[in-house]
Amino acid sequence: MGLSLWIVSPDNTPVTSSLKELITTISKQRSSPNFYPHITLASLPQCISLEEITACLTATFKPVTVKFQRILTGPTYFQSVFISIEATPEILNLHGHVHRTLGIQPKTLKFPHVSLYYGDDNKEELARIMEELLVAEDGSFTRTFASESIPPGASVAQKSKAFHRTKQIGKVCVILLGSSFVGIFVLGGAIFVHDAFTYNDKHLDGVPLSPLELEERGGPKDLLIAGRFLRDDEDEETQRLSKAPRLVIVGGGWGAMSVLSTLQRGLYQVVVVAPETFTTFTPLLPSAAVGTIQFRTLIEPIRKILARLRGYYVHGKAVDVHMSERLLEVETHTSNGEIQNIYIPYDKLVIACGSVSSTHGVPGLENCFQLKTVDDARNIRRRLLDNFEIAALPTTPSDERGRLLSFVVCGGGPTGVETAAFPKRIRERVSIHYSESISKYAEVTCLMSYIASSRTNCAQDKFKRDGVNLITNARVEAVHPDRVVYSKKDVGTGKVTTHEIPTNFVLWSTGISMNPLTRRVADILPNQVHRKAIEVDAHLRVIGAPPGTVYAVGDCATIETGIVNHILEFVDEADKNHDDRIDYDEWQAIVERIKVTFPAAKHHITQARELFDQYDFDQDSTLELNELAQLLQDIGNKLTSLPATAQVASQEGKYIGRKLSKLARQEPILAANGISASDEAVSNAFEYKHLGSLAYIGNAAVFDLGQNYSFMGGIVGCAILASAIHV
Repeated sequence: MGLSLWIVSPDNTPVTSSLKELITTISKQRSSPNFYPHITLASLPQCISLEEITACLTATFKPVTVKFQRILTGPTYFQSVFISIEATPEILNLHGHVHRTLGIQPKTLKFPHVSLYYGDDNKEELARIMEELLVAEDGSFTRTFASESIPPGASVAQKSKAFHRTKQIGKVCVILLGSSFVGIFVLGGAIFVHDAFTYNDKHLDGVPLSPLELEERGGPKDLLIAGRFLRDDEDEETQRLSKAPRLVIVGGGWGAMSVLSTLQRGLYQVVVVAPETFTTFTPLLPSAAVGTIQFRTLIEPIRKILARLRGYYVHGKAVDVHMSERLLEVETHTSNGEIQNIYIPYDKLVIACGSVSSTHGVPGLENCFQLKTVDDARNIRRRLLDNFEIAALPTTPSDERGRLLSFVVCGGGPTGVETAAFPKRIRERVSIHYSESISKYAEVTCLMSYIASSRTNCAQDKFKRDGVNLITNARVEAVHPDRVVYSKKDVGTGKVTTHEIPTNFVLWSTGISMNPLTRRVADILPNQVHRKAIEVDAHLRVIGAPPGTVYAVGDCATIETGIVNHILEFVDEADKNHDDRIDYDEWQAIVERIKVTFPAAKHHITQARELFDQYDFDQDSTLELNELAQLLQDIGNKLTSLPATAQVASQEGKYIGRKLSKLARQEPILAANGISASDEAVSNAFEYKHLGSLAYIGNAAVFDLGQNYSFMGGIVGCAILASAIHV
């Protein structure tokens, strides 16, 4: 801590240049913002020279900083010099001596200081003190006072600093201890309050339940109709929800859970139909399959998520939809294991059942593993452990050991890339838990027909470093229990050769195909021509279904890109003079309509004038229907389907949840104003916002930010991936 001396001259005599030079030189050496404790020399007699005092104090106390300041007090200018020096016992002892000599009572201050006051009664004493200060022969003030002596071996600055630090530490400890007690008290109180309102005895025997409702039959197949549920009359809220519109959600993946997360409570009676009682965090399935994380960290009970909405969960598999009667056919099981199909009525249906792996007509896929559920990951881990144990037996031949520790991944998508990136970890675990000689047999081969994305392209170098055999331009011909047969086309010559890989583990991850329910819906509806998913419009409504009743999100759905299919609608709205020709003003109206109906196309029609001139082949300043059809066809060809990722399903599900909530809230208002309660009346079309994608490949992470920009990071990348997962 520094010590400051404040030297003030009562007259307006300018400071000499030598003093200015002194101030400039010392102030360049060090800067200290603290001027406490300090000595104040105020109203000095005219006989004392400011230059002499400054020079003496500067040489005596070796200042840390010197700061010159000109102060205006009333009509008088005062010259002042702030000299920051090291605190010494002698300087601090001067405090008590001056106050005892002048008879002035010291004020209670937080910082020790010495004040030298000038007045008519103490002029001689002040001059004597200053003379003692100025005429020290050895260049330092060494007078001490026994009444205020400082213990040897410790300076006041050190003691003051230690005391201040101890005080601060004590204060922090007290605050932490107090906050801990308060936090424990609040948390404990919250738990007791929660238990008091949650776990209470209810007279469930008094809840009315009509058995006739549960035995109602009907529908095209005369099945049991679950028109009511056991908790419909449990309390006032469930009674009110039983009369609300019923929203049935098929599936328990990202899309379905995202609908539940944004749906407002109390607007719908929510029913979720799923074959599993939990939802799975699918991006970490490859990590769970190889033992990096435990399975329990990937799942969340659906009933727990439904509790906020007071909804119902039906354990079963949806197999058919009767849209004319608004009935969903669900396959359930009785207590003896027999299959029993029932109907669940709905007012609005959201299909989010996902997809299955595409077979591509390859025989022998029953010998492969897939990675879409927790059970798949368990089966993969069990096979890996079995292969390691058999390979570790001393009776296992060398060739058989190599086959057991050969792992083949078919497909270059996200699942295949992440799974193929684990050979290094596999080798490390084998060498630790088995033996070093066995680890050299562990080998991973990745077969892909093409580079799926920039993320896959970025991971190739990582594969090479980790010893993954990456084979591109390959097509799997057959999968046998003990080997994989594939063909590879030479890029230069075009010659196709057939190869075999002995293996006891094959992971099949080569794209998606229609779920059985998805295929059934596509078969019963017109205009459903997509081969892998249900086509929906920009509002995620299933094309061909009754308007505003059936929606589809996630992997089972794809947004239509055929703009030309709506040409008649666009022409009817824009062609004001009904001449079957579109001028530029009418074309601008069509452009605005396209932006609303197909948000993904807005980036392709920004140059409306250029497009109009380009497709005006006859240069008559109008577009005929064939010219307009060609224009819309080319724009539609530039649109691509959204990827089948969790990010897309999550955004679509949240969009549906918010829209259905808004639709239920505003339906009475719209009806009162004579407006149809349609999706367009309450919400804009769905627009996907790509936030980037991540892939975990061993001890690194690959980032795909879109626009052909991707990069790979090691420890930092894994940290970012972990933070994104927790969020």
